[in-house]
Parts: sequence; structure tokens; C-alpha cells
Amino acid sequence: MTNMQSSKKVFKKPPTKYKPRGLEILHEDLDIIVVNKSNGLLTIASNKEKEKTVFNLLNDYVKKGNMKSRNRVIAVHRLEREMSGILVFAKSEAAKNFLIENWSNFDRKYIAITHGIFEKPEGTISSYLKENSIFRVYSVQKSEEGTLSKTTYKVLKSSSKFSLVEIKLRTNHKKQIRVHCADIGHPIVGDKIYGDKSDKGSTRLALHANSLSILHPFSKEKMKFVTPIPLFFKTLLSK
Repeated sequence: MTNMQSSKKVFKKPPTKYKPRGLEILHEDLDIIVVNKSNGLLTIASNKEKEKTVFNLLNDYVKKGNMKSRNRVIAVHRLEREMSGILVFAKSEAAKNFLIENWSNFDRKYIAITHGIFEKPEGTISSYLKENSIFRVYSVQKSEEGTLSKTTYKVLKSSSKFSLVEIKLRTNHKKQIRVHCADIGHPIVGDKIYGDKSDKGSTRLALHANSLSILHPFSKEKMKFVTPIPLFFKTLLSK
């Protein structure tokens, strides 16, 4: 029933004057909206920041300036404030449930600039991750103390100091990429928590969610979204 109702409605994109700042809209229809978020922007509200979030910006956008509108977005997943990249929001509970239930089957790729030159051009990083009382995630040796987490990487290009790396999450743990890169001695440039002490002058975290492949929640169409490597990354690699 939901599928049929969705296909009959005509989608009208809100006027451009309501286009949210800090977000590039990659795709929008009646059921989902896909955006490319800039770094420095929270996905949803935190204790310290309630207003300036992707969630609030998109809700304002889909309401077309009419605060009484029933249109809304629902968060499906998150990206950390410090990183940039592709985010998907649902426009109904049915769409959200489908995307969350199938999330582990979708192909997600990240691009990072890390410190140092890798000995192996590709590999898998595996550890048990645990979060402490101050929300810092770290690897532990005992399986009963943490959650098994796996990350695969492939080096795309290297300079004298940095490496451009493509990363895939095989599991989905908070801060998994940042912790795993640091564990193998190649922390992500600009990481203030797990990174290199020489990063004090870095302007941002060099981690970007650049590719996402999903199934549309109703049409079941295969959809792939790809964003370019941020200019900041290219600048780092050229140094």
C-alpha cells in the first residue's frame, strides 16, 4: 500500500530560496533526501548544539518555509561533525525502517588522508572497540570487553608524508575509522583526538564519506552517489 501511494504522488522540490547552507542536495524525491554535508556541521543535535544541524536545516527546507507543514526528515545514519560527506535522510517511518534494516548490506566508501607511507597497499584492520565514560573509543584485547570491528583499506596515492586511502567499513562502530587508522600508526590528518601531535595547525579532519550505494526504499532501484575528493585533501597530498 505504501509503495503504491508513494508512486502516485507528484514530487515538487521546494523553491531554491529555501536551499540549506552548508549542504549540497545530491538527490531528493518523495521518500528520501541525499546530501553532501560540509565539515563542521553536526548531523543531529547534541547537548552543546541544538540548532545548527543537518537535521534542522533539512526540516526547514522540506517545509518550504511553512512551519505548519507536515513534511519532515528522519535521520537514518550519522557522520561526525569533523568529517564531510554523504548523508541519507528518510521522509517517512517506512522509508527509515527499510534503510536501517538493510544498512549493513549497502556499499559505503570513505576517503582519508593519513600520516605516513603504508607498507602494504591494502589490508584489513580488526579489533574489539570499547567506549569509556568520557566517550573516547579505543581498542581492547579481550572480546568480552568490546565489540568486534573490521575496516578494510586500499592506498590510492602517496606523497613523501601522506597517503590517500580508500576505506570501507565491514562493521559499524562509532569512530571506527579514526581509531583503526591510529592503531596501525597511520592516524588521519587533522584528528585532534587520535591523531598526530604535529596536526595542531590542520584546518579540518581529512575524512570524507565519498561514495554510497543503496536500494531505494520503495522502488528498490539501485542508487549510487559519489562526491569528489575535497580540495583540502588534494592540497595536502601535493605538499
